Amino acid sequence: MEYERFLAVVDAAGGLGRDGAERATTATLQTLAERVSSQKARELASALPPQLGPLVTTEAPPERFDVDDFLRRVAEREGTAPEPAERDAEAVFTALAQALGDREFANLVAQLPKDYAYLLPGGPPVVPAEELVAKVSERTGLDDQAARRSIDAVLETLAERVSVGEANHLVGRLPVPLHEPLRRGLRHNPGPGRRMSLAELLALIAERDDAPPDRALEHARAVFMVVREAVGEEFFDCGVHLPPDHTVLWARTAPT
Repeated sequence: MEYERFLAVVDAAGGLGRDGAERATTATLQTLAERVSSQKARELASALPPQLGPLVTTEAPPERFDVDDFLRRVAEREGTAPEPAERDAEAVFTALAQALGDREFANLVAQLPKDYAYLLPGGPPVVPAEELVAKVSERTGLDDQAARRSIDAVLETLAERVSVGEANHLVGRLPVPLHEPLRRGLRHNPGPGRRMSLAELLALIAERDDAPPDRALEHARAVFMVVREAVGEEFFDCGVHLPPDHTVLWARTAPT
């Protein structure tokens, strides 16, 4: 693929204009080069248009950073915020997929953690944070600020309760503004997940939500149902392993 064609794909995918496509390409490729192995960086340099080769040429060892740090680095290089950086990175990955072909792009993706999935072409659709907050607000009668607090409380506690791998899969299915509470929970996660009963889980959610237990249960049910719908019921049921008694948190019939 020629250089101008690569930029045209980035422009079309992100609606960035040529200058914006060039900035997005530079920032994303430089950041990607920091994340993958030096061998993969060399392979990218040889497979991409000559103008892009220097952006991914490095002999430095790969750095281990998650998708949020990836987007922060892209944003810093572009002089923007993580949300538009997400759009820009998605556009560049779309162009990379076309430039590299299926096999080489799959080899590249294999070096990235699962939480990068939503940046990749064909990745799962991600519901905007504002829409999730609005749905929780509608179910609970909370204002947007309180609904967001409930979402954060549930996601932080959930990321602490399930395995690290399961929590990272959720990161890849939820919008960037909701990654931080998941990351907070992961910092308290011993790896396989912190063992706690349903009552202990709800007590921790209530504490973080600053709500009495009965209201915390109502809020938690609303958040679980909205999140499960947003990430896909099959994905949630297969990818988030909780004991059978926890299904009360997303069952369509409220507990009596």
